[in-house]
Amino acid sequence: MASIRDVAQKAGVGVGTVSRVINGSGYVAEDTRKKIESAIRELEYTPNELARNLFKNRTGIIGVLVPDLDHPFFSAFARETEIALYKAGYKVMICNTIGSSNRELDYLNMLDRNMVDGIITGSHTLHVEEYLKRKRTIVSLDQDFGPEIPMVGSDHIYGGRAAAEIIIKNKCRKVLHITGVAPNVAANDRHAIFESILAEHGVEIVDLMMEWNKFDHQAYWDAAREAIRKCDGIDGVFAADQPALCYMHLAMEAGKRVPEDLKVVAYDGMDITRLCYPQVTSIDQNIRFLADTCASTVIKLIDGSERVPHKQIMSVEVHQGNTTNPVVLDGNF
Repeated sequence: MASIRDVAQKAGVGVGTVSRVINGSGYVAEDTRKKIESAIRELEYTPNELARNLFKNRTGIIGVLVPDLDHPFFSAFARETEIALYKAGYKVMICNTIGSSNRELDYLNMLDRNMVDGIITGSHTLHVEEYLKRKRTIVSLDQDFGPEIPMVGSDHIYGGRAAAEIIIKNKCRKVLHITGVAPNVAANDRHAIFESILAEHGVEIVDLMMEWNKFDHQAYWDAAREAIRKCDGIDGVFAADQPALCYMHLAMEAGKRVPEDLKVVAYDGMDITRLCYPQVTSIDQNIRFLADTCASTVIKLIDGSERVPHKQIMSVEVHQGNTTNPVVLDGNF
């Protein structure tokens, strides 16, 4: 393999001049630049990426922390974030924390040891203090750590209001609300506003609280079976995609018709809500916008090129499926 010295010798310049061309730093005369670029092509020289990153005090790697890659939302988020960062010239190290604070802490410590240039975290097994004591580049997905750490999230208040309006206009009277509330997570807003609006309209709410850091399929099936066993007269369901689908599946097995006897509204709107029958009415988070915004924000922090806002909120969309009757969302309910 050709070295930078070989390129310098062939172009008749010093190694420092070749380095300036490769790194795009400092002035190099146009004729000299063309000689160096020609030598690079002829020798098929490939710059040592590790050496370049060491020179810049960078690793070229960004860590992405998610609770569970088996979860459709976090799997899609990790995928879209990797695509966005790769286009920007970064490699991605994905951490699958699986409800373990030790795993999350290990990857967070890599930031302190300069093994990654920044962290995008969608995981939340650690106390807020563990993040706040880091004086490095961190971007949060949906969790508010305070003004020191930028947060990117969805408009959960609108999402919760939209779900409530759909349920009320579908004339549901007893609604199962499956939740898993985590500390300081913005998604909690959708649960709070949903329950507040339903209570104002005299709709009975049956809360089923799941462990907030449980994301495996079996936990969702167990929660749905518990609800089927304990709760009679349910005519509406609001939950994240997987628990909503699990409950709908078991309810239909038990003889309930959807949407005639049971209305279902899911939150997240991943592909699984389109692949089942009947297709589910859902409040859709825009995964690509969330991922692109997290990626661009962490890069801006690394480069120090511009200030970033504390909170960046992405809009959500309502997908009308066949698990509710069509309604016009106008806020009049």
